[in-house]
Amino acid sequence: MVDVRNISKRYEGKRTVHALRGVTFKVEKGEMVAAMGPSGCGKSTLLNMLGGLDRPSEGTIIIDGTDISTLDDNGLTRLRREKIGFVFQFFNLLPTLTARENVALPLHLAGTGRKEAIARASELLEMVGLKDREDHLPDELSGGEQQRVAMARALALRPPLILADEPTGNLDSKSGQEVLTLFKKLQSQFQTTVIMVTHDSKAAAFCGRILRMQDGQLINGTE
Repeated sequence: MVDVRNISKRYEGKRTVHALRGVTFKVEKGEMVAAMGPSGCGKSTLLNMLGGLDRPSEGTIIIDGTDISTLDDNGLTRLRREKIGFVFQFFNLLPTLTARENVALPLHLAGTGRKEAIARASELLEMVGLKDREDHLPDELSGGEQQRVAMARALALRPPLILADEPTGNLDSKSGQEVLTLFKKLQSQFQTTVIMVTHDSKAAAFCGRILRMQDGQLINGTE
């Protein structure tokens, strides 16, 4: 699903910052992988590269058989829409939309009819245990519930790859455990590939493999 070949990322300014240095690894379809390391080690930069939100200075990233370095901005937008679901630490839900409307939004943007989009959103919210909360606004939901809405939204277009950036970082331990259990269930049920950036060893323990990073380099990817 993901084939990363010797990617590096430099930011030029008054001084050159090397965010990534020669990172190489593969992630198979249906695998759940954590990227761990101290703050500033490059793990979030790596996730941005995988999602096509930023481009590497050198190297190649292949997502589900597509070399994303060959894509223009429109191509990257299509890739994100069709292949990748994003889950963020701070949920990024639209505050004026209900849970169901937030989940339905990617479907509307992809051209799905309103009735079908709403039905699909309700189905996904039931899957993540929020059927009775679908008419609530984000500020009427707990942090754990908001993250589950975000997960349902990420799954709306059935992407083969989920990229999660500190998905439990803004949750209490109980809510975090529930979200991680749900990730594991969805990964197992749909064979979705999950790459999760986290600083939490308990979150990483839910994954089948850990990519450990330090100073922009991958120091261990075989656990």
